[in-house]
Amino acid sequence: MGKVFASNPLSLNVPDPAFESWLRDSGYLEILDTATTTSANAVTTASTKETTTATTITHSLLHYLYTFISLLTVNPFAKLTTDDFSAKTPSWTREFIGALGSYSFPSSPHTLKLRVHENVKRYARNYASLFILFFACSLYQMPLALVGLISSLALWDFFKFCSDKWNWDRYPVIRQVLVRIAQCATLVVLMLLNVQMALFCALAISYIVMILHAAFRKLSPSKQPSRIR
Repeated sequence: MGKVFASNPLSLNVPDPAFESWLRDSGYLEILDTATTTSANAVTTASTKETTTATTITHSLLHYLYTFISLLTVNPFAKLTTDDFSAKTPSWTREFIGALGSYSFPSSPHTLKLRVHENVKRYARNYASLFILFFACSLYQMPLALVGLISSLALWDFFKFCSDKWNWDRYPVIRQVLVRIAQCATLVVLMLLNVQMALFCALAISYIVMILHAAFRKLSPSKQPSRIR
């Protein structure tokens, strides 16, 4: 710790933003999640011992409701980068799903926001795989949408075949006109066969699963601490 923060003779506390930044850079961000959850549980237990009136129960319910509603204000993609999709896919059973104790209700909106941002970064490839799975299931449930998607792909494959055969690159104006016609035809096919509905259903289900999993999944250690002799 001494190498990261300069020592001060007054024994002043390290500012929370600086400490949180150090935890994130060191790979120990889950400490924040554990600390806030433990402190919140301690406060709840203490208040319950002092009084068990209806006011305390109502206050707890309002607190949980406010924390859950704060999901609507969180942007899960705020810290997501393209590098997160190029990383190794986390294990589905050991890391992504985890044990039963890997889930808990977030103690505060700050903890919820912290979990969502970090879990979306860590499990970006898992969420992308789930979207592909949900989209495939939507196409299976909507055969016309599947036919429309295949037809649009076949249309562009036929366009590429004709372009290579007759060398349309020598006639840029004609090629541009044919490209616009193909785009309009593709849009009409996708709209008539409800491909957009299958895509919307897959996006909606994937987003709900992602936001709930990221909010309730505790932050697990991103790397193991090294032993110091």
